[in-house]
Amino acid sequence: MRRSPAAEAAPAPLVAVAVFALLALLLLAGCGSRLPERAFETRPTVTFPSGGEPLRVGIITSATSPVGGAAFTGPRDGARAYFDALNARGGIDGRKVEVVTCDDGGSGVGNNACVHRLIDERKVFALVATTALDYAGAPLVSRAGVPDIGGQPLTPAYDTYPHLYGIYGSSAPRTGRAPGWNGVLYGGTEVYRWFREHLGARTAAVVSYNQAASASYARLVSAGLRAEGYRVVDEQVDFALPNFRAVAADLRAQRADVVFDAMDTHGNARLCAAMEALGVRVAAKVTNVQNWSSAVPRDYADAPGCRAALYVTGSSRNYDDAARPAVREFRAAMGDRPLSQWQLEGWAAARWFTDAVRSCGARPTRACVEEFVGRPEPYTAGGLLLPVRFERLAQPPKTRFTCLSVARWQDGRGWVSQGDMDRACATVPQLPYRP
Repeated sequence: MRRSPAAEAAPAPLVAVAVFALLALLLLAGCGSRLPERAFETRPTVTFPSGGEPLRVGIITSATSPVGGAAFTGPRDGARAYFDALNARGGIDGRKVEVVTCDDGGSGVGNNACVHRLIDERKVFALVATTALDYAGAPLVSRAGVPDIGGQPLTPAYDTYPHLYGIYGSSAPRTGRAPGWNGVLYGGTEVYRWFREHLGARTAAVVSYNQAASASYARLVSAGLRAEGYRVVDEQVDFALPNFRAVAADLRAQRADVVFDAMDTHGNARLCAAMEALGVRVAAKVTNVQNWSSAVPRDYADAPGCRAALYVTGSSRNYDDAARPAVREFRAAMGDRPLSQWQLEGWAAARWFTDAVRSCGARPTRACVEEFVGRPEPYTAGGLLLPVRFERLAQPPKTRFTCLSVARWQDGRGWVSQGDMDRACATVPQLPYRP
């Protein structure tokens, strides 16, 4: 029987996998060693003391990393904005939230150091809106029984370890042994179906670097497109010396309707500039949630035609949907700062933590907070997220009823939502991939 959008959380979207693939271009180390399942069998019971002492939470961010400054700071900034606004209203039942941030530098060593600092030294009750390029400390967080709420799934950690709750939910067993189901994760084809049904796209190009992570993700995209009936044109460029002009020329020759990629923002901008120079026009140039920001005019300044075809997909409410009360609250707290979708998702993560604490009464415990986050009822952060839930399915689903948030860039208007994300839903196949 088909479930309603509110009855089932969307799985971690392929756009998040795309971000991971792009970041992996610069990763030099893995996610850290695996711990045996027995390491997660016991956990300390922690309660907040009475008397109005601050509730201490930690935020780990790869604020400085090989990817570049400010690439990962959006969730942190959104979460801090939420807690600042919350504290201005008196906190949680009169108790302020103390935020302790840590920059892990984008390395596994730095990430482990942040985990030790926040958990062992600063004694944080929980982590919120983690955004780590190399989440090497994830086993330590899980072993300590510290809830990690609303993190960005840039690595497979949120589909591997108990006590970790990614912003998009998970159906994986999360035993700590391997990601997903024996090292295999699954993603849906909802993005490709949307462009086929709404734009009539039939020929899709997939552009990647000749680098392992980029090429691997491109193969996954191509498989999803073929599953949705597209004719697929695979394009690959040299990572060090990419010839985007040759790709643009082939896109024109192949009459591509829509272009997907497994590249970073810089590569996308250069591809669009090459398309502009050759007069190549497509119905859609699709990017991912990491590039869902107000920086589009700057990033694509040399490609107005490509910019006009720029679409983005994700699992959260468009930050430019100012008609929505929950979005207006977020925007008001951010003030006149440049905005991004990752900021909104960090805000939603902080709200998630707050709602969980409030559900516990006067003396919340970690177990109570996790009971709220892991409950069967899906969570939406007041409509900012597509319904999120956590399951522990013994077998991966073959299909899934999934909804999708889609926006298109328009100069002078910003990101314009393409319909209601709560209604843009379909039952789609789930395709396997190894992270």
